[in-house]
Amino acid sequence: MYVERASRLPGAVVWSRVVSTPAAATRPVLPDGCMDLLWTEGRLLVAGPDTRAYVPGDAPAGWAGVRFFPGTAPALLGVPADELRDLRVDLADLWPAAEVRRLTARIDAAADPVAALEEVALDRAAGTEPPEPLLREMVAALDAGRSAAATAARLGLSTRQLHRRSLTAFGYGPRTLTRVLRLQRALALAWDGVPFAEVAARAGYADQPHLARDVKELAGMPLGELLARS
Repeated sequence: MYVERASRLPGAVVWSRVVSTPAAATRPVLPDGCMDLLWTEGRLLVAGPDTRAYVPGDAPAGWAGVRFFPGTAPALLGVPADELRDLRVDLADLWPAAEVRRLTARIDAAADPVAALEEVALDRAAGTEPPEPLLREMVAALDAGRSAAATAARLGLSTRQLHRRSLTAFGYGPRTLTRVLRLQRALALAWDGVPFAEVAARAGYADQPHLARDVKELAGMPLGELLARS
């Protein structure tokens, strides 16, 4: 079972997931432009930005997570996003091991591990410089369908500067981020029962075959199968 809510950390989402069967454990996690701080009993991890579907292991487990708004996690975690692309790493690889052990024990002992994990993120944010407002503008422009060149011009950057900032903040260049954001728009429409041809038009694909190719490449399976498995 999966549950999420808005976090007190601006733009973030707090979620929990109880995986009770191997089949549920292997449902793919799809690219969404975000990074997550994860907890499972005795362990804190970071999920880097995905460029393809990530299939977890088959062991049942309980999980909690803070999903950061695109581009905001690197400043909090202290590592460029492209260094974590398509990876899950222990938080102790990024922060002092003693601090991570203390935080892990605190969350393990908490009556509400989800809230305790959120507090870790909030405490970290309180002592960190906020991310550049330009990053949210970049996400908004690309999500609205602007090209990388048009987005760069809108933000007063060269295309090379845009690409470099995109790598650091999101883990990949603006064109990949555009594809990931478009995938998420398409999935939201498809899960609402919108016909696939209309999904393609409304989400910004050239046509339905374009939608089918992109979904299969990013999600690892056709859209119909993905909806059935979810």
